[in-house]
Amino acid sequence: MQRSLQILSALASVAACSKPAPPPQQQAAPAAPAGVQWTVVVLYNQPKDTAAFEKYYVEKHLPLLAAHAQEIGYTRGELLKFSPGAAGKPAAIYREADLRWDSKEAREKGMATAGFKAVAGDLPNFATGGVTVLLGQKTN
Repeated sequence: MQRSLQILSALASVAACSKPAPPPQQQAAPAAPAGVQWTVVVLYNQPKDTAAFEKYYVEKHLPLLAAHAQEIGYTRGELLKFSPGAAGKPAAIYREADLRWDSKEAREKGMATAGFKAVAGDLPNFATGGVTVLLGQKTN
C-alpha cells in the first residue's frame, strides 16, 4: 500500500510540473497541431522474474487498463517489449507503455480519475524492477 501511494504521489508531482515556463528570452512555441499530442510513458526496468511479469501483465494489468480505458480517455496506447542487445545482454528497459491524449487538459483529467489511480496502483504488484513515469508532448 505504501508503495502504491509513493507511485501515485510521483505521478501527481510529475503532472504538476509537466510544462515549465519558457525562459524569458525565448518566445513560446506555436500551439501543437491537432491530434494525439500528450503522453504518459511508463518505462519498466528489468523485472526479477520476466515470466511472472508477463503473466501478470497480460492476465491482470492490461485487462485492468482496458476496463478503465473509457474513463481514463486516452486515444492511443502503444506497448513495447525490448530485445536483448547484440551481445545478448538484456536491455536496461524491459517494456514501455505509451498512452496518448489529444490535449494536456484531457491527459490531466484522465490521470485524475479513479481508474487511472487503480492502474497506477497496480504497478507494484508486478513491476519488481521498478518503473519510471514520464509525461511529455509530441513535438513532431
